[in-house]
Amino acid sequence: MKDWREKIQNAQSLDEIEKIRIELFGKKGYFAKEFERLKSLPKDQKPAVAKELNSTKNTLFHALRQKKEELLTQEIQQKLQSEKIDVSLYSASGYKGALHPVQHTMDKIIEYFTALNYAVETGPLVEEDFYNFEALNLPKHHPARDMQDTFYFQDGTLLRTHTSPVQIRTMLSRKPPIRMISPGAVFRRDFDLTHTPMFHQVEGLVVDEAGKVSFANLKFILEDFLKYMFGDVKIRFRPSFFPFTEPSAEVDISCIFCKGKGCRVCSHTGWLEVLGCGMVDPNVFYAVGYKDVSGYAFGLGVERFAMLLHRIGDLRSLFEGDLRLLEQFR
Repeated sequence: MKDWREKIQNAQSLDEIEKIRIELFGKKGYFAKEFERLKSLPKDQKPAVAKELNSTKNTLFHALRQKKEELLTQEIQQKLQSEKIDVSLYSASGYKGALHPVQHTMDKIIEYFTALNYAVETGPLVEEDFYNFEALNLPKHHPARDMQDTFYFQDGTLLRTHTSPVQIRTMLSRKPPIRMISPGAVFRRDFDLTHTPMFHQVEGLVVDEAGKVSFANLKFILEDFLKYMFGDVKIRFRPSFFPFTEPSAEVDISCIFCKGKGCRVCSHTGWLEVLGCGMVDPNVFYAVGYKDVSGYAFGLGVERFAMLLHRIGDLRSLFEGDLRLLEQFR
């Protein structure tokens, strides 16, 4: 036993300890052979030899376990020592952080509207069909649903395709007047240079008594907002179609890259589409139980604004976490 104890004490690594454990307690180890040899001894010698073997086995087992714990502690201490960092040491290579361009753009948009007393409302990412489609004048089998490639769950719920459901939930929970924006993530089955499966929108809604809200109010707010975001740009409104607004319009700004002269970014038109808007369709007010009211709504893609503000050519690069891009925004 003395030789085994010395061998255990002299072990320098966990691998050595494991090797000794197998030599002692393995299926073909020292004690397995000794207990097998016990069978051939005379009956009167077996109890004494067995007792001695068990005592030796227990002693070596505890010695082995104690040595293993010592080596484990030693290994941890060495690792901690090698990885120790002096946090008080000044480092000239330290970099200050910065907001992600999408978050920076989102904050700038929210800052503008909250200054005009718009409330910031939020809602669930997993929505019911009623809030995402039906209450927004998109009944089942409506062809306009094809405009939005939707992620559905087996129970009929879905990942919201826009933040308009927040507007429906807000109108169902309170009475006019309402002045709100609903920023947040939305999801669609799309992925290319200008689309990702998850992106961010900010949608706005203003509702008041009939006659108090007009398209002229909407036009003034959006023109002021776009100049706040992009500086001195020209702005135009084009007739369009959205199921939840009537009349509807798409809003363009003069290309910030070529100043309206025409380039590859604006497809040589001199204009860039930036958002959609319109007067809330009466069917939407009917779905939420509103009467004798008028209102306008608008919606924009935050990534689209971020790409224009920061001259980013590929939407997907905003989500790839490439430090070469993100470090430019420190």
